Amino acid sequence: MTGTAARPRTLGATGPEVSRLCLGTSNFSRTRFGLGPVEPLETVLDLAETAGAPITLIDTSNEYGDGFSEAFVGDALRRRAGSPVVVQSKLDRDTETGSFSSRRMWRSLLESTARLGLDRLPMLYLHDPEHIGWEEAFAADGPVRALVEMKERGLVDAIGISGGPAPMLLRYVETGLFDAVITHNRFTLVDRSADELLSEASARSISVVNAAVYGGGALAKWPAPVERYAYRPADPAMADAIERMGMACERAGVGLAAAALQASTRDPRVTSTVVGASTAAQVREAIAADTVEIPAALWSELDALAPSPRLWQDPPGSVWG
Repeated sequence: MTGTAARPRTLGATGPEVSRLCLGTSNFSRTRFGLGPVEPLETVLDLAETAGAPITLIDTSNEYGDGFSEAFVGDALRRRAGSPVVVQSKLDRDTETGSFSSRRMWRSLLESTARLGLDRLPMLYLHDPEHIGWEEAFAADGPVRALVEMKERGLVDAIGISGGPAPMLLRYVETGLFDAVITHNRFTLVDRSADELLSEASARSISVVNAAVYGGGALAKWPAPVERYAYRPADPAMADAIERMGMACERAGVGLAAAALQASTRDPRVTSTVVGASTAAQVREAIAADTVEIPAALWSELDALAPSPRLWQDPPGSVWG
């Protein structure tokens, strides 16, 4: 299967249809700190539409750029009235105290809706609860109760869970409380930590948004030497596997980045795949990568070259909590 056709999927069991590519906006906050070029969001979205693969889902968070990402998105939406874009955001802990209290969650919601200029959000996630324990998360004055209440009050249409450890996300999914899950760095060409999570979510009609499919850039920058994977020093065996995969793709006339992206977009369990982009050129590259024809034989070869599961972020047998 290739990425030649745009296949909108439903965000949440009864939510809106969204594109298979999701625009990740954490990098838009870079302009605040002078770290790189950023184009107007309207330019990026307009490019996606004219390229024949509209991106209708935008991912942001209360904490990205200390709120700058949400403000940037909100300003663009105000100028682009009537846009069919679906915005999802996240409840975030207090950046100074680390508090996930109910009070902090409600404040996070108010901050997000104000920045985005939205009365209600179509999807809101609890972000990175791995920083607290299960009991604290589900306490009467904890973040999960607050998030559920936001949905019950009609302030958000659907709720989700977003974080790192796949075993943790699986445990949250199994509660039946959530409509969607965001996983990152755990479902890539070289790491299948989230495979069970994706299957369980799919069986429960819970949407999966898959992020960081390039492992922090390692799979997108080849043939540059792999020094880091998932934001930490790369194991030599992981670096070697990526090198071998890159060479296999090169022999097949396919970019490793395209294979890395389509490893996610071709999976029917994945509703949308996050691509971080802050310029129209980056969006154009992502759309092009998702339309590359990849031979079935290459997928088989890449599977054979995959590193040992012991190198995954969450190796088989990992537990959380």
